[in-house]
Parts: sequence; structure tokens; C-alpha cells
Amino acid sequence: MSKANLLDRRAVVSSLLADRKGAIAVGGLGASTYDIAAAGDHDRNFYLWGAMGGAVMIGLGLALAQPKLPVVVITGDGEMLMGIGSLATVGLQKPGNLSIVVLDNEAYGETGGQMSHTASAVNLVGVAQACGIADTSTLETMAEIEAFASSLRDVSAGPRFASVKIDAANLERVLSNRDGIFILTRLRGSLGFGPI
Repeated sequence: MSKANLLDRRAVVSSLLADRKGAIAVGGLGASTYDIAAAGDHDRNFYLWGAMGGAVMIGLGLALAQPKLPVVVITGDGEMLMGIGSLATVGLQKPGNLSIVVLDNEAYGETGGQMSHTASAVNLVGVAQACGIADTSTLETMAEIEAFASSLRDVSAGPRFASVKIDAANLERVLSNRDGIFILTRLRGSLGFGPI
């Protein structure tokens, strides 16, 4: 995809979460978490403000613990590269209710926009396939995003992995509550569990 035709990250995330029903959304470090908050704060949003590399493993744990609920991890290419080994565990466990979406702007946006490995040598879709994740795709149009979004509710056909090439716009940060206990307690409450 040419650099001129890259997708808008906020439009992508809004489309993915527009009809989420009971899905749990896990946001990776930085911009993807801001994008999830911008799409609308929700009791089932689990924001990882500073856990670089941990989004997919958190999503995997939630997917295994709540197999009847869709779990979608929305993260960036830098965060995914940091936790790339998590894809091997996902490929081994094969949770049917887990979807992983990587917003790939080919840059480390949180540390100054340095070029990430996906700008040259690393193909994250290929890595996911090599780790045993059969349902992989590169999404390049909003029509493809919308079709993928409808598959997120299927809790039996995953895991799914999608890479979305997005523009590198530095957008306004949309912050929800940053208190980890509040976020965890709110998520637990929405799942029917009492406070910790």
C-alpha cells in the first residue's frame, strides 16, 4: 500500500469496536490505548498504559479464562515486536475467541517516531503464520476492516491475526481513567466478579 493511502487509525479502531457487544478490548502501550478510549470508554476496555510487550499475553489470558466472550487485542507494531514471542503461545493454545489487530505505522510512536522493523524486514503476518496462527490477514481498506470486525464476535474460529497499515499521524491523546485498580475492578464487575 502506498504511503498516501494508509488508513486512519482512529477510523479503524472505531470501526472494529462499533458493534462490539460483550467483547473485551485490550489496548497495547500508547496510541492504540488512546484509540480505544477515543472510540468510547467501556467497562470491558482493558488499557495497558505502560506494559510494553504484554498486550497479547493479557488478551490470551482473558480469552482462556472467558472462552465464551470475544477478546480483541488492539496494539501497535512496536509493542507487538517487543512481545513477539507471545504469538508462539497463542499459536500453541489456539483460543477460538481471540483476535489480535496490529496497527502498523512502521514507527515507534511513543519514543519519537523512529522507524520500526516492520518498515523494512519484519512481516508480522508471516511471523503469526509461522507461530501456528492460521487465520491471518493484512487489511488495507475500510471495507476489509468492517468485514474483519464482524468476525470478532465469532468465539470458535480464532485465533485471528490482522496487520493494518495506518498513517503515522500524531493524534491528540484521549485518556480514560489511568488507575489500574479501577480498570481491573471495572472489568471484573462487567464479567460478574466482585471487587478484588
